[in-house]
Amino acid sequence: MRLKMSDKSLFAVLLRSPWWLSFAIALLLGLAVRLFAPSRYVVPALSICIPFVVIGCMAAWKQLRLPGAGKIAATVEAVTAMSWREFSAVLESAFQRDGFAVTRLAGEADFRLEKAGRVTLVSGKRWKAANHGVEPLRELLQQRQKHEAHEAVYIAVGIVSENARRFARENNLRIIGGMELSSLLRLPKAAKTGS
Repeated sequence: MRLKMSDKSLFAVLLRSPWWLSFAIALLLGLAVRLFAPSRYVVPALSICIPFVVIGCMAAWKQLRLPGAGKIAATVEAVTAMSWREFSAVLESAFQRDGFAVTRLAGEADFRLEKAGRVTLVSGKRWKAANHGVEPLRELLQQRQKHEAHEAVYIAVGIVSENARRFARENNLRIIGGMELSSLLRLPKAAKTGS
């Protein structure tokens, strides 16, 4: 049985927050213990800081591996300059590298990914659109239900409207753009600069 942390728990929130926040909380707790705990209980009481230090280390490791603003901008520029044929080949290669069996589809979903018995549909054809609304997400949701997929992913480098983001959250659709796309694709330097 696999345990899953609630997205709203304190530690889940801290994992998504800047790494230094967890260390700041650990430091404040340590100071409070030092000031208010009797001297014979200080060392055992300091153990309440350990989870925050561990979460801080995990968040720092995770954030160190994230692409910077320059890499994200270069990736967005590179994929915006690609044709659908080039972009779909890069996407397919990235998904295969991450261990997915990839099948190309025709229709509102472009790829069917399968890994460990879980099926994910990916829609990426409209990745270049300047603005993304609810309609393509609604179409992707219908495809997810039709194909009985576990997940659905929409790829966008343009602006996704707040209504579209809300629709995606309410219907458990994942939107990949910017930072996540840069991490997924891992484009070589030459592809990013257009050399």
